[in-house]
Amino acid sequence: MLHAKGEFVVDKLLVLEPVFVEKIWGGRKLEREFGYRIPDGPIGECWAISAHPHGDCLVCEGPYAGCRLSELWDTHRELFGGAPGDRFPLLIKILDASDSLSVQVHPDDAYAAEHEDGSLGKRECWYVLDADEDAHIIVGQHARDRAEFLQMVHDGRWSDLLNEIPVHAGDFFAVEPGTVHAILAGMLILETQQSSDVTYRVYDFDRVDADGAVRDLHVEQSADVVDYAAAPPVSGELTASEAGGLAHLLHNASFDVLRVRVHEDAPVALVQHWDYLCVSVVAGAGSLELDGEERALAQGDHFIALAGCGTLAFSGEMELICSYVER
Repeated sequence: MLHAKGEFVVDKLLVLEPVFVEKIWGGRKLEREFGYRIPDGPIGECWAISAHPHGDCLVCEGPYAGCRLSELWDTHRELFGGAPGDRFPLLIKILDASDSLSVQVHPDDAYAAEHEDGSLGKRECWYVLDADEDAHIIVGQHARDRAEFLQMVHDGRWSDLLNEIPVHAGDFFAVEPGTVHAILAGMLILETQQSSDVTYRVYDFDRVDADGAVRDLHVEQSADVVDYAAAPPVSGELTASEAGGLAHLLHNASFDVLRVRVHEDAPVALVQHWDYLCVSVVAGAGSLELDGEERALAQGDHFIALAGCGTLAFSGEMELICSYVER
């Protein structure tokens, strides 16, 4: 959690209580690496900033303590600069892939709205925080059309179908709707995504859950939404340039993502140009100065900087991933 060095202007930040989700592929790194107090069992996901019904974060301090993020979005839209939309549009997660996630694909907004009870689609991106030396990831597939995709799935030709590449800490992947993908065992990832929990499983390595049941697959829906024209990536190596500690990692129709690197001899000031900003401290420690008040930050802290917060001045030795929605 965020640690105050003194009184702080809490009405300009929303500090949220994360939601932790047990997954068959999860582990205990969220406890070991980030110091989170997590439930027993294989915990795969930290929903750090979320207003989704499956994990709606509580505000844990300040004038809105005890409120859900979704409630504030609905009733105090001025906190978010009057941003449009019928729901808070972003969902920020940390994923602990102790084992491999299923091979899956997500729909776009139009398909999800029609087939998933008005849900948003799921555009996402991954910043790799840590990866085992021999870790790999699946992003993209090689079928040319729906019929070929279904045949390859039916035949179990996974090595022919799936685009598997090595992955390293610091890699970044933009995962558009329609992209077949799987986070494989041995990595920690910061995920920025649309606020959606719609996943179509293509293949789950023939695993069973804690009750001995095989998890559902969604092959027909997957075939509907795969983008067969998309070229699979060959690497996740970052190509975004960095200046003054800032690298603009991604701009798409749903959100923008920044990486902020702060050093003892190179503080970084973010001048507000967004309605609100989601901030995650993914490494190191330091402080935030806002309106002349200072607050300590450490790895695993997450918050939303609200409308009218002004300039966020970061100092110390740390790395942050920030996201916002452009109008």
